[in-house]
Amino acid sequence: MTSGDNSLGESRSRIRALPSQLVSQIAAGEIIERPASVLKELLENSLDAGAEAITVEIDRGGIQRIQVTDNGCGIIKQDLALALSRHATSKLVEIGGLQSIRSLGFRGEALPSIASVSRLRLRTRVDEDQMGWEVASDAAGDIIGPQPAAHPIGTTVEVRDLFYNTPARRKFLRSERTEVHHVEETLKRLALSRFSVRITYRRDGRPAHTYPDAHDEQQQDQRLRAICGAAMAEQSLNFDHQGGDLRLWGWLGLPTFSRSQRDLQFFFVNGRMVRDKTVAHAVRQAYQDVLYHGRHPAFVLYLELDPARVDVNVHPAKHEVRFRDPRSVHDFIYHTLHRIVADDTTPRHAVSTVAQAPRQSPHTVERAETEQLMMAMRLAEPAAGYRAPLGSVGHAPVTHTIHDNDSALPLGSALAQLHGVYILAQNQNGLVLVDMHAAHERITYERLKDQWVKDGILGQSLLVPVTLQITTQEMATWTRYGDQFDGLGFDIGQLSEDTLVVRKAPALLADVNIPELARDVLADLAERGSSLRIANRINEVLSAMACHGSVRANRRLGIDEMNALLRDMEATERSNQCNHGRPTWVQLPLAELDKWFMRGR
Repeated sequence: MTSGDNSLGESRSRIRALPSQLVSQIAAGEIIERPASVLKELLENSLDAGAEAITVEIDRGGIQRIQVTDNGCGIIKQDLALALSRHATSKLVEIGGLQSIRSLGFRGEALPSIASVSRLRLRTRVDEDQMGWEVASDAAGDIIGPQPAAHPIGTTVEVRDLFYNTPARRKFLRSERTEVHHVEETLKRLALSRFSVRITYRRDGRPAHTYPDAHDEQQQDQRLRAICGAAMAEQSLNFDHQGGDLRLWGWLGLPTFSRSQRDLQFFFVNGRMVRDKTVAHAVRQAYQDVLYHGRHPAFVLYLELDPARVDVNVHPAKHEVRFRDPRSVHDFIYHTLHRIVADDTTPRHAVSTVAQAPRQSPHTVERAETEQLMMAMRLAEPAAGYRAPLGSVGHAPVTHTIHDNDSALPLGSALAQLHGVYILAQNQNGLVLVDMHAAHERITYERLKDQWVKDGILGQSLLVPVTLQITTQEMATWTRYGDQFDGLGFDIGQLSEDTLVVRKAPALLADVNIPELARDVLADLAERGSSLRIANRINEVLSAMACHGSVRANRRLGIDEMNALLRDMEATERSNQCNHGRPTWVQLPLAELDKWFMRGR
């Protein structure tokens, strides 16, 4: 090795302070990914400043220019230079403040990080001043100003030529259309986080959209429609639930308004849009048994709690949070949503909460019926409760017998049976169509679950005990939570430092892979301190049993038997959907029927 090589090796091994410009660009890399990232930081600053009206302007997807103007409190002249300095903020005073953060921003890195990869200009005015002030910053970190500038009370931040001095970063940007999409998604999320703030959006010099301030329920519903669509507003449940110091409110999409992807899922913690595994798991569990496989629920939910109970300082871009007591938060969210889904997926009202999708013509219903018939339907002998007369199988004779005293009930009075699959009923609102197999399947399933809850999880001794080798971490979890296995139908003992023996397992799960199931439960306990995995597996078994024990298609039912099924549906939770998430009944309003036949024209 030459002497030059030695000197090069020495120079590379030395520790030195990085130039301030490089430090800022590294920080920018953590929080500034694209124009939408810039917009998010600027909007959060405006909201923290108490703005009641915000105007957003972008040119060329935000790559050329992003400008955010608000009517917040503004920045005094003496603080302008600090506003563009790293680790300078008005939102934290002492280290104890990190334990109870109430603002959206607090790191003091947004503006200097943005300035390090763009040309930034800031104009502001506070209420006490007669004039505004302007300051600018270039990529080298040099601050120009402050100097006088005409400006109303509030702040305007203009960001031009994003990543002009970091061409490698600029190459990673997508097309202008894609960047516009990300900008508008960010704007929607922030608009959902603060209903009381008016937001005006302009794109390439032209008005694009305005979200008026929304203070009452009707105005908030209008903003929800503008952002998530009319279908979401019409097919969701608005609720507000308080439990101790936890409050959960918002809109919960009906199971029949499920999505093929998670594009309509918004969750806010103290006004901050977050992604959290604890929350995602709680919501998924709440929708269990009512969603069709492969579908995702739609929701806009707001969780409010003491800021000291949640740590928001776990991600540079503040997308994630960490709850101090994740188990209690998980259980609160799960039980709240589970109860709402159960109560509102039961036909207890005269108008169906299931079939609210607009129908344009009879062909729409015809197509829906065809899709329903094409769905996989596992058939079996009918249960005793709805045993049909034996003999010919096929169309039931049309009857005009109507139980007038039943018509006022949610599902009304049975009229006839259609193709041995559907029950036709009449209620005060019009015609009701019921899938008799799907409906009875849900009723049977809920009864089996109630019986299982009453009797508990019964364990069955294994003919040959199963040994299970586990890691040190899994052993620590079993040592801490081992008693919970007893309540899950297991009998597990410790053979050595890394081996457990399973002597008993849940009776209903005799055919499953016991070691795999035990490991999955240990993983759940390690992450959340509880596990619903056994309950979920047992529910799958009960669901299969319910399917085999339900009224099958092409069996004739009498009027009294059909009415008995309708009454049981009205008394059964989640009976708007079968165990596989398909709808069990739909309402055809009289007004819609009149439209088909052009009555009243």
